[in-house]
Parts: sequence; C-alpha cells; structure tokens
Amino acid sequence: MESIDNPRLPVTDGGNIILVGLMGCGKTSVGKVLARLLDKTFVDSDHEIERVTGVRIPVIFEIEGEAGFRAREHKMIAQLVKQDNLLLATGGGAILSRENRDLIKANGTVIYLRAPVKSLLKRTQRDRNRPLLRVPDPAAKLTELYELRDPLYREVAHLIFDTSNQSVRTLAGQIEAKLKSASDEGAPVTY
Repeated sequence: MESIDNPRLPVTDGGNIILVGLMGCGKTSVGKVLARLLDKTFVDSDHEIERVTGVRIPVIFEIEGEAGFRAREHKMIAQLVKQDNLLLATGGGAILSRENRDLIKANGTVIYLRAPVKSLLKRTQRDRNRPLLRVPDPAAKLTELYELRDPLYREVAHLIFDTSNQSVRTLAGQIEAKLKSASDEGAPVTY
C-alpha cells in the first residue's frame, strides 16, 4: 500500500464522490455500480457535455479543438460539483486545468481509478469516441497521457484503486467498504 499525503477524507452523507483517471480505467462502469450501492446520483461529465451540446465529443474536438472542449468541460464540472449526493465520473483530461483540480478536490471525495497502459489500451482499442487516441500509435499516446496525468490524479486523490484485475462489482464493493470506514482512518491509501 502507498500512502498519500492528503487530509482526512471528506466523506459525509450527501457528499459528492468524484472519480478521476485515464480513459478506459472504468470511471463510468464502476461509477454506475458504486452510485447504486451508495444511493447517489450518477453523472458522467462527458455524457453531460454531449447531452447539452447535442453532439459527440469527437465532433466538438473536430470543430473547436481540444481547447474548446476543455472550456466546455470546465463549465460543466463547475456546474455539476455544486450538486449534492452526486457520484461524478470526470473526463480523463479534466485534471489538466488547475481550476478543475481545485473544484474537484474541494467538492467531494476524489477517487483515482488507475490501470496500467496495457489494460487501458485493451479497453479502448475499439472505442471510436476517443479523439486523443485517433493517432497512428495509440499505445505511445496512452503512455504519454499516463506519464503527464498520473501526478495530477494523485494530487487530487483521496483514494487510489487499481482497476486492472478485478470485476466492476468487486471494485465498487471495495470502494464502498473503504468509504464507509474512511471517516475514522485519517490519511488515504492506495489499494
């Protein structure tokens, strides 16, 4: 286990839980199951952006570029974190913005779902809704993203869980158990 130098977990009834991690780590899949277990409303920030704009994220990237998408993402996260009792799955790049990192960390218990690049590549290889992976070498791109973003995910995380070798239900159950006991434990750890 690896300790993280963060304050006590801000877990309270009605409090938000925010999932961060690279594309393909399981934020949406785990988030839906965990939200049911914890009786929270599940929201995926990327899906909300698509719902509000009426277009898929690759189209936003194509028309507005990554900067345009990131501006929309920031606006959406700022709106969503104001809600109570939410389980929010953020987009993989949401943590690139200092403002988003501050919003995420200040408005819920943040869980970093981490997986090795090999697992992420396997999970995303057929997904056409990943504009950053529309490159000749997706493995190299995922490695680059992991190296850039891992320290930022760790910066905001209260808890870190490895998602590579367990089922969604098992992982959600482990997270639920940890969250229920977290108020009494102090500094978070990696599982």
